[in-house]
Amino acid sequence: MDSYGVIFCMKAIGVFDSGVGGLSVMREIAKLLPNEDIIYFADKFHFPYGSRDLEEIRGISFAITAFLVSQGAKVVVVACNTASAASLYHLRAKFNIPIVGMEPAVKPACERTRTKKVGVIATQVTFQGELFASLLERFASGVEVFTRACPNLVERVEDGLLEDSETEALLREHLTPMLEKGIDSLVLGCTHYPFLRRAIEKVVGPGVEVIDPSPAVARQVVRVLKREGLIGPMDKVGRHIFYTSGDPLKLSEMLEKLIGERGEVRKAVWCGGGISTRL
Repeated sequence: MDSYGVIFCMKAIGVFDSGVGGLSVMREIAKLLPNEDIIYFADKFHFPYGSRDLEEIRGISFAITAFLVSQGAKVVVVACNTASAASLYHLRAKFNIPIVGMEPAVKPACERTRTKKVGVIATQVTFQGELFASLLERFASGVEVFTRACPNLVERVEDGLLEDSETEALLREHLTPMLEKGIDSLVLGCTHYPFLRRAIEKVVGPGVEVIDPSPAVARQVVRVLKREGLIGPMDKVGRHIFYTSGDPLKLSEMLEKLIGERGEVRKAVWCGGGISTRL
């Protein structure tokens, strides 16, 4: 047993985000793979990632991935667009397990748009990364893509304020300029945003398709596990363990509110650039 204390004899799927946003991805993974153990890490200590520089996010992502591997992760899902944009390539070069990341769903949006006008909402770091530039170059030929960084929305989700009047007002502020441009597809480029879907659809109306990449990421996890021969036994129910570098009670409350799960939540602390569960 290492300094973290491995919790799973069987290999697990590791998932991380700066907070609760990645639960939107974990939820989809659990639907497709109910037999798989999942370890989720919510890094509230460094929340929000969108306000940090690329190098810092990269270092944080390395440490969390190392922690999840120490816990028995056979694949790590970077369930955060910001962290994926900053560190995905580097994580794949450093670790010898599969790493699945997020990318804004530009391809399906550009394939399905009728007006040839697509909106993408995300953090500024996501838009600055090479990954996003590559998506535009490969898939957005002949399509106008309007981007918008959306400060304060992730904080609304972290506080469980999903459909109140202030959240709706923020959404209208961010989305109205895109709607006035004539978009008919809106890409949710942050894993927190699917929890705002009902409020977003209220603002954009039925003429705009809202695209959440989480189901596609879950399908990619299934493909990767099958390709690598890592699918676990199908005759069991997967166990879910949650770690947070913030308040475990708060995460427990949000688990029930956002995904209807009463999971075991454990405290983790940052120490010397790494993560420890020894309090």
